[in-house]
Amino acid sequence: MTTPNSINKIADDVVVTLEYTLKVDGEIVDQAGKEDPIEFLQGQGMIIAGLEKALYGMAVGDTKDVKVLPEDGYGPLDPEAIMEVPRAEFPAEIPMELGTELTIAGDGEDDDEEYEELEARIIKIEGETITLDLNHPLAGKTLEFSVKVAGLREATPEELEHGHVHGADGFEYDEWEEDEEEAK
Repeated sequence: MTTPNSINKIADDVVVTLEYTLKVDGEIVDQAGKEDPIEFLQGQGMIIAGLEKALYGMAVGDTKDVKVLPEDGYGPLDPEAIMEVPRAEFPAEIPMELGTELTIAGDGEDDDEEYEELEARIIKIEGETITLDLNHPLAGKTLEFSVKVAGLREATPEELEHGHVHGADGFEYDEWEEDEEEAK
């Protein structure tokens, strides 16, 4: 016998289904609509802090416009995340064009691993020097969200234990992401 869902407002450890449009400088940069909403466990840091904070207390069907400043989004631009690299260090198959995105191996100082993968973009090409920006592409930007709460439900004990949402039939989103990475 199934009990009715007693969740009616967004609170910590509630699974939230959210539709949204994200604009930066008036331009749509991301969205998740009725056919592809995001689902996350509130209060677990699965979405940016400024948006998560603004969602508390909302109910299914509620809509809201949320402005998230850089310090509550992807952070301010970090000048130390800009680095110059000799062109000779790049494999020949990487296009040397402004805006090219690539994954590079970091030094792993912050992890127990030997190295960490870092996302970077080519922002300047000058002779034999390539300048990379390791900041998140939305760092330093004010984010403007239009959100709609499409669903709320209690998290399962397994979701609470794992700290993230499981999809239909217990499928874990982390497993899907790992499978997708392996397929690349």
